[in-house]
Amino acid sequence: MNYHLKIRYLRNNMRLTLIILSALIYTVGAEAQNATKYSNEFLQIGVGARSLAMGGCMTASTKDVYSGYWNPAGLVGIEDNAQVSIMHASYFAGIANYDFGAWAAKSGDNSAIGISLVRFGVDGIANTFDLIRNGEIDYTRVTSFNTTDFAAIISYAKKEDIRSLGRTDLSWGGSMKLVSRKVGPFAKAFGFGFDFGVKFENTKNNWSAGVMIRDVTSTFNSWRYTFTDAQKDVLAATSNVIPKNTLEITLPRIIGGFAKNWEKNKWNFLAESNMTITLDGKRNTLIKTNFASIDLALGGEIGYSVNDDNHIFFRTGFNNFQHYTNKNGKNVASITPNVGVGITLGRFTIDYALTNLSAVAGSGPSLYSNIFSLKLAINRDSK
Repeated sequence: MNYHLKIRYLRNNMRLTLIILSALIYTVGAEAQNATKYSNEFLQIGVGARSLAMGGCMTASTKDVYSGYWNPAGLVGIEDNAQVSIMHASYFAGIANYDFGAWAAKSGDNSAIGISLVRFGVDGIANTFDLIRNGEIDYTRVTSFNTTDFAAIISYAKKEDIRSLGRTDLSWGGSMKLVSRKVGPFAKAFGFGFDFGVKFENTKNNWSAGVMIRDVTSTFNSWRYTFTDAQKDVLAATSNVIPKNTLEITLPRIIGGFAKNWEKNKWNFLAESNMTITLDGKRNTLIKTNFASIDLALGGEIGYSVNDDNHIFFRTGFNNFQHYTNKNGKNVASITPNVGVGITLGRFTIDYALTNLSAVAGSGPSLYSNIFSLKLAINRDSK
């Protein structure tokens, strides 16, 4: 690639970036009035015990099967022919179940593809619509229903050849999200949206940077509600609003990250910081305005290589920088700590995270969640 072609290449990429940012600004301005705050929040929890132990700091350093969720541009960093992963977590004392599964593979020397599945469900919710009939209470008429949020994420990533301009690699990736949500027999929703990410990695100085724009064109969920006349009467009699068919809009969210890696003999040290910008109004975050809110997350990992195939990791992270009013009426700052460990045994990697979901200290017993995830590397046998 000669000099003029390099300059033309960079100009084209700059134009693409400006087009994406212009579309993002236009989308936010046009749809902010109709957007739904905290929409599709089940897709913001995070996946993978390693990532969650580091406080969700993965935008810059991700380079495995979990990249389809954290930053699709990182998929090109997969060193195996393919990888699969699964994760299960129980939240709120087992009331809610959170499951994740993913597959990713190389699709060429400089490209990769991936499919991720996310499910968040609450089972056994009491249906009390028929509890009282003709003024009589009959508990035998109480039934139950489930609520389920599901998303399929299809990702593609490509690595660009700009190494002749330095020791920095550029990769980009995009994801299409298909969302299905169900609240028993009463409500159903189907939606779609797109994510876009870029990643820079400097192999000489061992640093990486990434930007992930979730719901870059906004994500749209079309809700349809089904209630019988008797159920509508119950809602009206109990001063509840009867829902109407609506279009739920999820505004873009921008996540930027920077990571630095140090190697010393058999030891490896990784530190990353992420900044998340939400555009759906004021939230309880580190920095908040009426237009946007900014949150911060910090994470780190210490790794020790027993040999080329076996590794041990210790991780920690901090996120959810918030303020709350305690029982004495005083404004107090809070932070959520997370810790975890991991071990790689040949093709298998097992990760564990202990995350603190009780971000408000002193509000009661801390609700810690134990999260396990498994990753398997698949390689063709060499002959």
